Amino acid sequence: MRGRLPRLFAAALAAGLLLLLAACGRETLHSQESYVFGTRVEVLVWDADAATAREATAAVLREFDRLHRAYHAWQPSELTALNEAIAAGQSHEVSPELASMIAEAKTLAAQGEYLFDPGVGALVKLWGFHDDTFKPQLPDANKLAALVKARPSIAKITLAGRRTASADFSVALDFGGYLKGVALDRAAAILKSKGIVNALINIGGNVMALGSKGGTAWRVGIQHPRRAEPLATLDLRDGEAIGTSGDYQRYFELDGRRYCHLIDPRTAMPATGTQALTVLIPPGASAGMRSDALSKPLFIAGDDWRRLLTPLGVTQALRIDAAGRVEMTDALRPRLKLESHP
Repeated sequence: MRGRLPRLFAAALAAGLLLLLAACGRETLHSQESYVFGTRVEVLVWDADAATAREATAAVLREFDRLHRAYHAWQPSELTALNEAIAAGQSHEVSPELASMIAEAKTLAAQGEYLFDPGVGALVKLWGFHDDTFKPQLPDANKLAALVKARPSIAKITLAGRRTASADFSVALDFGGYLKGVALDRAAAILKSKGIVNALINIGGNVMALGSKGGTAWRVGIQHPRRAEPLATLDLRDGEAIGTSGDYQRYFELDGRRYCHLIDPRTAMPATGTQALTVLIPPGASAGMRSDALSKPLFIAGDDWRRLLTPLGVTQALRIDAAGRVEMTDALRPRLKLESHP
């Protein structure tokens, strides 16, 4: 397994903020960290009293832990119970929350032509990414061929109220490309309910901003996919969320070739045409979830990424192609400050 780089430099920038605040007695930054969803998470609260900030961030981290445990893709969870039932050819009654998530993910998958498809969990597992470490080895050729023939997809999941089933027993749900975004939205709702107005929530590079830091926008950095430095920085406005899909966090290399965890359902192979793709989502319902889920089909689409922008409702996106070239939408261009040039 290769070393992993954080996708956004929000944490490093936050550390810089702490230094700047050392001489400021009127405003405070409260920071709390944890390790959830297989990544480092951080909640920053600006200019709230310490007790309120601690209570609010603790509630957020409890919700993160609950979501992580409930919908883990390979450790015992409600999601694995559903996958086991599907594999056994049985229907399964799920919680109202999971039923809602499945319905939402089905809609998103269809909008992205099923390039983002949470129903390909068996492929993700076969490629070795249902683990905290990745072995540099190719999957069993016969098993891979069988999954290619079966073409598992969340489209094959049926919902009748909370009763869930699939006629294709190879379907296995994996919400790894969706759940962090859901958690961002939950975190924002919890913080607001606790009276927190200004905060930055960072879940392994999926980031949402609330308010500002003393009237100044929260500034985050977009990770360079091949160097330990930011490619660009931008200021997040109140309610905006940003998410990046990249081939540099979860991957292995074999015989000089990189195999990342983002699987192209059309080929059952790891996607290769893109190094990183970032989307910036405006304030609104499910902005966090959309920042996580919508970067996936655009990443996997490769050179055809612009065609999917309109169906997905994305106007602000940045792509680094396989050769390291930078592309971006016109709407995002004035928001970005490039820090390094591929």
